[in-house]
Amino acid sequence: MSYDYSENILVQESAGHLLERELGWEVAYAYNTEKLGKDGTFGRTSYKEILLTRYFRQALKRLNPWLTSAQLDEAQKKMESRLSTASLMQVNEEKYALIRDGIPVTVKRPDGKTEEKRAQVIDFQNPDNNHFLAIKELKIHGDLYRRRTDIVGFVNGIPLLFVELKKNTVDVQDAYTNNYTDYLDTIPHLFWYNAFLILSNGLEAKVGTLGSKYEFFHEWKRLR
Repeated sequence: MSYDYSENILVQESAGHLLERELGWEVAYAYNTEKLGKDGTFGRTSYKEILLTRYFRQALKRLNPWLTSAQLDEAQKKMESRLSTASLMQVNEEKYALIRDGIPVTVKRPDGKTEEKRAQVIDFQNPDNNHFLAIKELKIHGDLYRRRTDIVGFVNGIPLLFVELKKNTVDVQDAYTNNYTDYLDTIPHLFWYNAFLILSNGLEAKVGTLGSKYEFFHEWKRLR
């Protein structure tokens, strides 16, 4: 193992320990260990999949025990679908609304008519009622390109957190210029649901949101 590579791994390990030991996330390593299939490591059947439907459906059922199997399928379809003409920002805005307000599903009333009812995706009032999973070295395939991300954070199976890490001798901006912007072009579906972007070299960290230029990424500071 080269020195550069081991330094990258050191930063990644430190970030993983922070998520696991201080924030209570489940942390998993995927590269060359993930088994595809519904009964596989994360339930993905393809490296193109970015919504972890196993955890997503479990959370939907837990948070909305009234959901039937057909309504679960309807909610998943609405969460995964998008207009082919929509921009990445438009898709992200649409998914944000579903995460914030819930997914509308069809409910049959006693009189035979139907109406929509919102299925909660995240329990914002009780954080411990959600599932937090950070996956290191996750393979993601786009239509033409294949990439491997440093850390992706999933809340109830939804990839809300993207973390790009560099060794501590590399400027943090390199993570934005050479990695994040490349992922936007090659695996844009990773960011359909994204809420937070974190760039770090282990010594300095920047936090931003989708669509922000680097100058609008702000220093991550811990509150004590």
